[in-house]
Amino acid sequence: MAVLSWLFNNIVGVLGIAFAIWGIYEWNINRKLGAKSKVPGVIVAIGVIVASAWFIGSESNTVPSTSTPASPKGSLTANKTDTSRPETQSVATNTAPAQSNASNTGVNNSAQEATKTQSKAVTGSALISAKVLEVIDGDTIKVSINGKEETVRMLLVDTPETKHPQLGEQPFGKEASNFTKQLLSGKTVQLEQDVNNGPDKYGRLLYYVYLDGKSVQEQLLEKGLARVAYVYVPNVKYVDKYREIQAKAQQAGVGIWSIENYAQEDGFHSEVVKKNGPGPDQKTTGAKSPQPVKSQPAPAQTKTPEQIQQEVHQEYVFFNNCSEARAAGAAPIYRGEPGYRSKLDRDNDGVACE
Repeated sequence: MAVLSWLFNNIVGVLGIAFAIWGIYEWNINRKLGAKSKVPGVIVAIGVIVASAWFIGSESNTVPSTSTPASPKGSLTANKTDTSRPETQSVATNTAPAQSNASNTGVNNSAQEATKTQSKAVTGSALISAKVLEVIDGDTIKVSINGKEETVRMLLVDTPETKHPQLGEQPFGKEASNFTKQLLSGKTVQLEQDVNNGPDKYGRLLYYVYLDGKSVQEQLLEKGLARVAYVYVPNVKYVDKYREIQAKAQQAGVGIWSIENYAQEDGFHSEVVKKNGPGPDQKTTGAKSPQPVKSQPAPAQTKTPEQIQQEVHQEYVFFNNCSEARAAGAAPIYRGEPGYRSKLDRDNDGVACE
């Protein structure tokens, strides 16, 4: 707008001067010709008026701009305005960080509270409460978790069978089952997860089981009703502790350890009982006879990383031969268990690498 206004005002001035010159030019021609006409005078008048208006307008536009700096009052006003703005901005700027800090503090406090709450929740959920609905055998129970029925297999222990389709009832299987029934039936237990909780190939969840703060696995091992077994990485949190308890039960010759060579690293050997007769403690679980027949603790073996990797529980486990299965501690392998193949079960009785 300022540029257009400037052009308009200058063009008007030029036109005014041009009209005046044109009028004088026409008047001079008429004078030479001796003609009398009012037109040159009118043109000159128009040019003078237009040029005068342009000159006056230009003067009125320049006067305020030159007078404004000369006004002390205007300068003071401008100074007050200019100096007050930085102060206002400074106050606003100083206030904003304070508000931001307060906001950040509130957010941090909220985050800390949320972290504490989450930490408490994790701590509280480390043990899951479950109602025992049924005891299937010594190491397997059915429970209700948040209203859902689940089958739980106790980690790192194995009790003799009571209802196995091929093995039937093994020595001390009934004693182990009865002990777990008397201990847990109708009770509320606490379940602890290791690195993972399954499910295994049978759909069972894998947990450490506690009643009133006491480990059920440890009690079974102490009484000689279970052996340390199914040690699959990464769920090996308590394996060393369990082996120490098992070693004490072996030395005391209680339960499964009262029958020589019955409980071995690869499982329970019922054929030993049939051949040698029942052990002195088979009828009285956990009670020592005057002269118990003790089985020697299996010597500790240092396993190679390859063997440990081979023992990892997978959906499919393959052994080239029974030597590999025994080296991995998987023999005997029952039909339906990882690693079972009919080629390894020569007599086709459902048990491979006997």
